[in-house]
Amino acid sequence: MSSTTTLLVLTKKDFESDQEVRWCPRCGDYSILAQMKEVLPKLGVPREKTVFISGIGCSSRFPYYLNTYGFHTIHGRAPTFATGLKTA
Repeated sequence: MSSTTTLLVLTKKDFESDQEVRWCPRCGDYSILAQMKEVLPKLGVPREKTVFISGIGCSSRFPYYLNTYGFHTIHGRAPTFATGLKTA
């Protein structure tokens, strides 16, 4: 019995969400978002196995701007939540 695996090729467009990005003009978060969209397809990890966890502040909107799983935590809880997610 043989099994074949189909490699899913993802592009930057696959990681774009339908959410309007609402950061201030020239905010550094735009650059981080652009780089993540550039790098994520190259990693070859399916979107269903990718999660972004955020805390508070403007950068907390980050998970909404990518077509992956995301979780917006309360102040100071992002590391704890991420640790729990990784160990689950």
